[in-house]
Parts: sequence; C-alpha cells; structure tokens
Amino acid sequence: MDAICELKYQRYSQLKVRRIVNLIKGKNLWEATHFLNSLTTPTKLVVLKAIKSAGANLSNKLSRKVDLKEVWIKNIAVNQGPMKFLRRYNAGPMGRGMPYTRNMCHIKVIVSDLKN
Repeated sequence: MDAICELKYQRYSQLKVRRIVNLIKGKNLWEATHFLNSLTTPTKLVVLKAIKSAGANLSNKLSRKVDLKEVWIKNIAVNQGPMKFLRRYNAGPMGRGMPYTRNMCHIKVIVSDLKN
C-alpha cells in the first residue's frame, strides 16, 4: 500500500533540496532518516519532515504501527514553487526598484510497504 505526503511552499531552492533528495531515493525510512541526520545542510529538516509525515500517513492507512525498516521510499520529487517577493527593493536600472525574490519548492514523497 502507498501513502503520499506533499509539502508545499517551502522556502528553499528546488536545486538545493533536489541535491539531497537524489541521495535517499529507494532507501527505507530508517536508512534515510539516519543519513539525513548526519548531514549539516538546513534543507535536511524539510526533507526529514516530509519523510516522517509520509511514514505516519502509511501507518494511519494500515491502522497499525509500522517499522521504519519495512517502509520504502517509492518516489520523491521536488518541483519549483512560486517566486516570493519580499517587501524590500534593490536598486535597478534607470532609478527603478527591483524586488527581492526568493525561491520556493514543493516536495512530494510516496512511500510503500513493499520494496520495488
């Protein structure tokens, strides 16, 4: 059985998150959480939150507590979200103001209790 978790509008660049996500594809949740805990980048917290939530969704679907070694990451994807404009401006050409922009991303995790 599969369970899905989507985190939207996370304030990290999709490239920085995707760099971490590619390292944990296909692993079980126990390996993935221990691997992420050893990293030092702040983007690991968002990915860890999504993985734990997907595991909790699966245990809720199965109506029993599942072991983290029995749950596998089937698919994990990071897509670009909207650009956030802050309320500050940079100086632009010809006296114009150019707004600060920040990247956002959406993370979608699919976990399964069967190894593929």
